[in-house]
Amino acid sequence: MPALRNLSSLKAMRHPHGEKDADDAPHPEVWHGRATNRVQWLLALSGAACMALGIELAVDSAWTSGIVPLLMSVIGCIAGGLLVLFGTLAFVHVAVKVDKECLEVRCGHMGLPRRRIPLSHITGADFLPRVTPRHWGGWGYRWRPEKGTAVVVRRGEGLVLRLGDGHSFTVTVDNAEAAVRVIRARLASTTSATRGTAL
Repeated sequence: MPALRNLSSLKAMRHPHGEKDADDAPHPEVWHGRATNRVQWLLALSGAACMALGIELAVDSAWTSGIVPLLMSVIGCIAGGLLVLFGTLAFVHVAVKVDKECLEVRCGHMGLPRRRIPLSHITGADFLPRVTPRHWGGWGYRWRPEKGTAVVVRRGEGLVLRLGDGHSFTVTVDNAEAAVRVIRARLASTTSATRGTAL
């Protein structure tokens, strides 16, 4: 009896609250995940500062010293500031949703850019313990010919999808391991359903 009691205690330590193995546990109907990068707010502030400089030049400068150079400075500051501001705000955070039909990725507060990948186009999913902007050449929506496409908003864990067309899609998201389990379970159930229909 003591041996059995110790064995059950060991199982409880491995799987608290009497949960099953992670792969056997029931998966949610819709899985949601996010990743956030607060450093992007600092970059957004630098873009806003650049815009403010352009506006100040336009308002406070005496346009008598030369209209063309001043106009180029004003337009350059405002355009550069807008580009930095919106480019960084779009990647302050990313939201990932996995349901029975697809995986959807939305970036920033407006949800743009957005990518929707049907599960029927996914052949596999893997957990990546560490994704860094350095691997992809920076933050944001990235593409590299040898690695595929990625949405990278911060360093850390992520998931990579292997797609039916031979490409891959990587996204940084918290609790990526859970997302991989959900996707694999959905793919397995779709495969078994297809086999059952064929029989």
